Amino acid sequence: MTISLLFFFNDTATTEIYTLSRPDSLPIFETALGELEQMVNRLESGALPLEEALGEFERGIQLARQGQAKLQQAEQRVQILLADSEDAPLTPFTPDAE
Repeated sequence: MTISLLFFFNDTATTEIYTLSRPDSLPIFETALGELEQMVNRLESGALPLEEALGEFERGIQLARQGQAKLQQAEQRVQILLADSEDAPLTPFTPDAE
């Protein structure tokens, strides 16, 4: 996304253009989950030096927290959508009920 900002300095207009993008520290859910799985495998192998393992662990905690937040947001959206429709009561999910 590109945003143009117009600034005024001493009655002179200056336009600056900024490009906004998703920071690498906030990956999409599926990418974060894949990265987290790879980290777990590397940590479980026991082959990483201590400092590198701690760095991986720290990044893994960040990814896990981001993933949990995304899942909570998705759950809230579903609840809101279902609450808007009185014809769609909440029922327990059973995979055999298809």
